[in-house]
Amino acid sequence: MKKSAKLAIGIIILLAVILAIVFGYNAVMKDINGTENKNAEDCNVYLKSAEQYDVAAELKKNGIVIDDSIWSLWMDKHYPDFEYINGEYYMNADMSYEEIAKKLQKPDISHRPVTVAIPEGYNVFDIAKTLEENGVCKKTDFYQAVSTTGDYTYGWLEDFPKDTKNIGFILEGFLFPATYDWAENMTAFEVVDDMLHAFDSRLNSDIMDYCQKNNMSLYEFITLCSIVQEESFTIDSAENIASVLINRLDNSSMLQCDVTYYYAKNLLDYGFSKEVYDSYYTYRCPALPSGPITNSGTEIMDAVINHPDTDYLFFFSDLNKEFHFASTGEEFERLKQQYPWQ
Repeated sequence: MKKSAKLAIGIIILLAVILAIVFGYNAVMKDINGTENKNAEDCNVYLKSAEQYDVAAELKKNGIVIDDSIWSLWMDKHYPDFEYINGEYYMNADMSYEEIAKKLQKPDISHRPVTVAIPEGYNVFDIAKTLEENGVCKKTDFYQAVSTTGDYTYGWLEDFPKDTKNIGFILEGFLFPATYDWAENMTAFEVVDDMLHAFDSRLNSDIMDYCQKNNMSLYEFITLCSIVQEESFTIDSAENIASVLINRLDNSSMLQCDVTYYYAKNLLDYGFSKEVYDSYYTYRCPALPSGPITNSGTEIMDAVINHPDTDYLFFFSDLNKEFHFASTGEEFERLKQQYPWQ
């Protein structure tokens, strides 16, 4: 090849490189300064991480910036101490980097991390109130999410009662009490699924063996645990209370637990029917209520499984919150005279 031809090729390559650099530089500068692309569509950018690397990648994926590395370099120069906020942002590819940075300080829908403690003994109403107060989700959405099993995939849900006309919130009792790392403005489904997953992870062979041995469904077992949870103050008292309730069930006696009245009234006040109220109030329903009345921890479940074998049929707590147990009505009345209880 002649020298003149080689020179021409070299010049062409050099020009191509220069043009590429110029066009690339122009594209980068347009991206940094914003464009006027009338066809650019708005999009919803959902940032689940506060790490700049992840944010840059999400911005590039959604077409908000053309290169995640250039964005990161620009941010390091102009906002070296920038703190990203988890959330959803309504953005457009026409935005300048300065506009993007300002936008990322104010999410359209915040998903800031929130740590929420759900204590043992919280029922659906307590949990819904706590979630709304912490900005996790709305009460009404939560009530809807715990009113169905169809949206969740846990195998044990298949054995739940099929006739639910007298059941309030079908997932009551299975919303495991714990401390959760959630975020603002989650969907109620996500919240409930987290709580069901926590229950599922604690569903052990002791529970299932107890249910099988005593011819109880898991739903009935958790219903029994929920009453024990509400009636007891300590694990020792929980074991003896479980013994009383099981003896009453075995004798086909009504449970007659005051705690079921308060829950039944909450259901009635919420809008459930009088029939639902009656099916939860154990001075009216023949045995266990239609469903759980609160959410129990593992200690209560263990207390029910390990309850002592007694002939107790009655119990009460005195003014000092000490429990007393009796096998006969006469002994029960005598103990109430001996230990003031109201």
